[in-house]
Amino acid sequence: MLRTALRNLLAHKARLAMTVLAVCLGVAFVSGTLVFADSSAAAHRAAASKGFAGVAVTVTPKDPPDAPPGEERTNVLDDALVRKLAAVPGVAAARPTADGSATLSAADGTPLRAGRARANLGAAHVPDGNGEDGRYPLVEGRAPRSGDEIAVDAGTAAAGRYRLGDTVTLATDGPVMTKRLVGTVATKDTRVTAGGTLALFDRATAQQLFASPGRYTGIDLTAAPGTGQAELAGRVASVLPAGRAEATTGAAQAAQQALYVATLTRGHAKLPLVFAGVSLFIGSFLIVNTFTMLVTRRTREIALLRAIGASRRQVAGSVLAEAALLGLVASAAGFLLGLGVAAVLPGLLGTAQDALPDGPLVIGPRPVVAALGVGVGVTVLAAWLPSRRAARVAPVEAMRSAQQPPSATRSRIRAAAGLVLLVLGVGLLVSLSGVEDASEQNLQDAMLASGILLVALIVLAPLLAAPVIRLAGRPTGRFGPVGHLARENALRDPRRTAATASALMISTALVAGLAVVGNSTAQALDRQAAAGLGADYVIGTRTPTTGIDPAAVERVAATAGVRTAAAVADVPVFIGGGVRQIAGVDPAAVDAVMRLDFTGGSAEDLGPGRIAVSATLAREQGLAAGDRIEARLGRGYEPRPYTVVGVYRDNPAAGDALGDLGEVRRSGFLPDSVQRILVRTDDGAASDAVAERLRTAVGANPLLKVQDRAALVHEAAGSVGELLTLMYGLLAIGVVISALGIVNTLAMSVSERTREIGVLRAIGMDRAGVRRMIRLEAVIVAAFGTLLGLVGGVFSAWAVGSLANGAMAQYSFVPPWGTLLAVCLLSLVIGAAAAVVPARRAAALSPLRAVASA
Repeated sequence: MLRTALRNLLAHKARLAMTVLAVCLGVAFVSGTLVFADSSAAAHRAAASKGFAGVAVTVTPKDPPDAPPGEERTNVLDDALVRKLAAVPGVAAARPTADGSATLSAADGTPLRAGRARANLGAAHVPDGNGEDGRYPLVEGRAPRSGDEIAVDAGTAAAGRYRLGDTVTLATDGPVMTKRLVGTVATKDTRVTAGGTLALFDRATAQQLFASPGRYTGIDLTAAPGTGQAELAGRVASVLPAGRAEATTGAAQAAQQALYVATLTRGHAKLPLVFAGVSLFIGSFLIVNTFTMLVTRRTREIALLRAIGASRRQVAGSVLAEAALLGLVASAAGFLLGLGVAAVLPGLLGTAQDALPDGPLVIGPRPVVAALGVGVGVTVLAAWLPSRRAARVAPVEAMRSAQQPPSATRSRIRAAAGLVLLVLGVGLLVSLSGVEDASEQNLQDAMLASGILLVALIVLAPLLAAPVIRLAGRPTGRFGPVGHLARENALRDPRRTAATASALMISTALVAGLAVVGNSTAQALDRQAAAGLGADYVIGTRTPTTGIDPAAVERVAATAGVRTAAAVADVPVFIGGGVRQIAGVDPAAVDAVMRLDFTGGSAEDLGPGRIAVSATLAREQGLAAGDRIEARLGRGYEPRPYTVVGVYRDNPAAGDALGDLGEVRRSGFLPDSVQRILVRTDDGAASDAVAERLRTAVGANPLLKVQDRAALVHEAAGSVGELLTLMYGLLAIGVVISALGIVNTLAMSVSERTREIGVLRAIGMDRAGVRRMIRLEAVIVAAFGTLLGLVGGVFSAWAVGSLANGAMAQYSFVPPWGTLLAVCLLSLVIGAAAAVVPARRAAALSPLRAVASA
């Protein structure tokens, strides 16, 4: 039986090649992603190890555990401690460091290379006896020597197009600064090589920016030959001030840094794995269909094997062995293709703002085992049903007929199971359609219900084939007898047609659902970003630890073309056992920059001890204008009573509550600073000239962003762009595998109908008519799968729309009709294109030989 399986595999090489390719795609994504993850982790570890080469122990300041909140911390890392540590036995050298965060400005005022890694480092250049800092070897120029000079790493200089002598704009945690670039350096710090920036200052300037005059943020110790890191760390710890500093080995530091960067880039592996799962799931239908057709075609052969003594188990085993061999071939090919995927992923996923470290491909046992397990496992599992069908073939009955229609009992069981799943899926989705709570549990229930609905459509597809295809295939009647024959050929074997269309149905359902959700979300974000905002520009901070100083607010207000500049201080407010956000505003200016709709009270009564709350917060806490409530603002230690002077309809620009600007600003974590400036222009419109003047007014600070309404919408819709990328990727995978399935099915169908095609040619159908018939059949099958997919995907998106409405009040169901139409047309084109080769092959058949074929 094993030889039989091998012979059958070799006898159908061309037909099985399509199946191999479908499995190969899924295996390539899985193995390639795993190789990429292992290689990326190894590159991170190697880069971190290089960055800490020569550092045996690092000493850092430590807050005492018994320090009361708000107490001023005392940094004990000074020059005296440096000298003390240098004298510890086993210490070869002690080098102090003063590190922090420094964000450089690009030419357009945006932060330079500030991606997800967000490692915008600032450090002190600490020269040794030779006048060099071994951590940052000079590439060009010299090291900074005064407070108005700076050096950067070579990668940052290239990204910012800086040249020696240029003026560099940067900020640490406050006002913008300008420094003159005097040198470029190299660095092995993985936080920088993974997409960050490095700015070097002279020692005194770095101490003032990141620690305090005469103090350091760390001390790196080099071990003498023969001294281990753990041993040296123990000696150093014994001489450190108790509870004020701690010692960490260089190896531990490198491991921690590698883990930090790897964690930031961990999401890179998710998207390829999603594609892998979808391609394998869709490809499994191609495998089922291929083996079902092969089993049907070899019914006489199976009957003969049964007649000469082969058992059902042997027949089923032969089919599964054939699938296993096919899976091995697909796994090997997929693994090789996966190496190519792993090689190109860093270039596709990395950007100038979020680069990935370079390194060789690391091929461990995990990707190899995964490739074999996935390829062989999916193929064998998909071939299990066809193998059982083959084992049920009765010798005498099979010898009599090469095709056996499904029994009525099996059809009834399929119908009952499909209806149960359909009712369950639709019921769950309808029950969720009235729930406005986007909790994790509800989202999981929605995904489960959508999956059940999709499975129900797959189960019911053979039963739906006849009515749907007769309806969708009506336009083919315009092609006369050829169109009629194409429609009847598609209906000849509903199970085969359904299995062929299922791949396209799945991809279409995914794409349609994501397209509807993406379009509805994008429009909701558009409305939300501008909702409640009367200002034409918003100047805000890029990080929560940054504030805007009052001088910048005054400069913005004095800018030409600005009518109103209202400062807003945003701090947390602890109210009713939860954490909310309160915006401190000037009551005299708030109406000019916010569109507030009060249902009770007004903003005019805001002041110290008086707040206004949103309708949602009022409803949750049972508040109305005139009520009093206990609340704690920002870094305040004790709650205090506040009077509610007004309730306004939910407003994204205002947030959960409004308070007095002065009171809120004083309670912030950055006292006397604000987090936003809402700007109203003279003509009520945005322009490039005004935006440039506003950027100049805030000193082109890279920690601040100047956005008009369009920019706010674009930023809010950033996640939708990722959703659309996923959508088009899934569509591409579905289209490729669906095309392979249609080609495979039509190729086998043409082979089965050789005599029939010969008769058609003999009675007068020309070659063009045969080609047209096969192409129309493919288009009908594609239309069937597309129609079911659209119904399932759009219905699921509609049903779960209320969940999105609960998280986003402006959300509404808005189908992207243009995109859905494009998906339909693409599916029909793919169906027609997939039929080119089978149609040409059918038209090339000789009528006499076809009629005479056995």
